[in-house]
Amino acid sequence: MVSPMEAHGSYRGSDWSPERLAFHQNLESFADRVGLIVGLQSNGKLSQEGAYAEIRKLWKSLRTSKNNLLTEDGSPGETASR
Repeated sequence: MVSPMEAHGSYRGSDWSPERLAFHQNLESFADRVGLIVGLQSNGKLSQEGAYAEIRKLWKSLRTSKNNLLTEDGSPGETASR
C-alpha cells in the first residue's frame, strides 16, 4: 500500500522542489478521487448534481493547494518558502 506521503508515480521534473512534489501528490489524489466519484455516479450511487458538487469541492481544494505551493509561473510559492 502506498503511504499518503509517497507519490503514486514519481515526479520526474527537472525543476524538482518539495513544493512541486507536494502539488504533484495533490494532483494525483484529485485525479483518483474524481475517478471514484465518476464511478459512484455511473453506478447510480451518486446523482449527477452530487457528483458535480463533490468534484467542484475537490477542484477548489486543488486550486488552493496550487496557490499555496506554486506561483503563476510554477515556481515554489511565497507561502511555501516561509
